[in-house]
Amino acid sequence: MTYPDAIQLLYSLRLFGAKFGLDNTLKLAALAGDPHTKLRFIHVAGTNGKGSTCAMLESIYRGAGLRVGLFTSPHLVSFRERIQVNRELISENDVTRLVDELQPWLGQFASDHHPTFFEVVTVMALKFFAEQQCDLVIWETGLGGRLDATNIITPLASIITNIALDHQQWLGDTLEKIAAEKAGIIKPGVPVVTGADVPEALVVIAQVARDAQAPLSVITGGGGTAKALFSQTSLGLAGEHQKTNAALALAVVEILQPQIPVGQDVIRVGLAAVSWPGRLQRILNPDGRVILLDGAHNAAGAAALRTALEHEFPGNHPVFIFGALADKTWREICNLLAPAASQVITVPVASERTASAAELAGAFRASRPGLDASAMADLTTALNVCKDARFVVITGSLYLVGEALELLGLSPAGGGERGLNEWTSPQNRR
Repeated sequence: MTYPDAIQLLYSLRLFGAKFGLDNTLKLAALAGDPHTKLRFIHVAGTNGKGSTCAMLESIYRGAGLRVGLFTSPHLVSFRERIQVNRELISENDVTRLVDELQPWLGQFASDHHPTFFEVVTVMALKFFAEQQCDLVIWETGLGGRLDATNIITPLASIITNIALDHQQWLGDTLEKIAAEKAGIIKPGVPVVTGADVPEALVVIAQVARDAQAPLSVITGGGGTAKALFSQTSLGLAGEHQKTNAALALAVVEILQPQIPVGQDVIRVGLAAVSWPGRLQRILNPDGRVILLDGAHNAAGAAALRTALEHEFPGNHPVFIFGALADKTWREICNLLAPAASQVITVPVASERTASAAELAGAFRASRPGLDASAMADLTTALNVCKDARFVVITGSLYLVGEALELLGLSPAGGGERGLNEWTSPQNRR
């Protein structure tokens, strides 16, 4: 098997959609020797900020001398981004080997219970992290939490970053229902930290924590220890909302000090050095032009982006290049971003689920009559149209951000691997 063969096999698993439930993952992990029982985890769920919080934790613990595994999704360009050790992407050879090793086990499942792409990748990651003898794994949920494939583990601590409306067709159409799914990662007696500040969501999380006798810490903003640290160091990630994510990471580091001691200087260096592409990522061209990349793919993310623009680029109204998936609340996102724009260029996203660029442009114009909003055929065309603009924001779907990273030469080509992020409606929810 070659690396392209392995990627093709992973592509084929998309036919099985997205299934909620832990049975397949548990069985596949057992066939792999239950690698998760040999590892320590911090499990991270939430609507927004999961990846950034994971990146902060990874940076801090790696700085403390630990061998740290990092499992996140989706990937921006290369599939290999999903599985990292000490921020080194898993090699093509290891991806190929792991897919080759797991392939025979897939035949032990009934055709109507075949493992999905995410279930297979979850076990691949567990097996790799165990082989690499990771001291700690920062473990991000895929979708939801309660029935997400990542939930077969018992972590040292759990984090629920926040609760907002997203993926309603899978997780429920109210904040309470979404909170219940995210809170499903809470384990008996395992401390949990949350930045959720919506009362109806926090009530659900608190009840689940009480039932599990799991100590709950509620973090709002950069208070306490976090506030003191922020006054002495800069965060490697831009945006006021990152202070809340950092406060969540710091709260967990503090809780786990008895098991994994980390010095204050190490924490400061880790926060300052953290990087996470596609989240308010600033690209400064030699001629002074600025391009900002941000995956604001839901309303809460769009609100955070608009606030960041007001704080960090006061008085500046950028050209927006925007693309979104049709199953997102794109009209609301357009309403939130329209006031900040000098001009909007909408494009289709390289996804089967893309929203119409023409409809997106129409939504921007409806939100702010008189705004110059036009649809283009693709991102390459859009970038060419605004090549003289002093300030450009590329935002919306993370798929679009990944495409921009490739086009701008900021990431190695993934050979079309962004398509592996595609998935369909869940089946056999149980």
